[in-house]
Amino acid sequence: MVTVADLGILRSVEQDGDRVVVTITPTYSGCPAMREIGADLRHRLQQAGYAEVEVRTELAPAWTSDWITADGRRKLAGAGIAPPHSAPARHGPAPLNLGLTRRAVQCPQCGSANTERSADFGSTACKALYRCADCSEPFEYVKEI
Repeated sequence: MVTVADLGILRSVEQDGDRVVVTITPTYSGCPAMREIGADLRHRLQQAGYAEVEVRTELAPAWTSDWITADGRRKLAGAGIAPPHSAPARHGPAPLNLGLTRRAVQCPQCGSANTERSADFGSTACKALYRCADCSEPFEYVKEI
């Protein structure tokens, strides 16, 4: 199971008696999964016995795919989702690239690099769809940001 800690979304957990404050950062501003992630964190922490649970969202510094742990990358690949390449080093505002970006993405099923992108977006905006030309399996790729 890939956790919010594996994905680098979990920024901090502060506990004081039966009160806990969890801080999370979305993979991008406007990520529709954040509300569900927050609700799930509240529910599970209340089930664990915390009387007061607060989930905070922190936008700065912005999340980067480099925050995904090595274990998270391994778990993503094990779930059939290609983990992202290293994010490009940036200083200051991120440039907007309107051209096609070609990546050599390794198939998480067979390991082949003979893959092709079939769609710029997968089930979420932070993923793209690919297909392996060798094993013919479709898969998602987490974009590096």
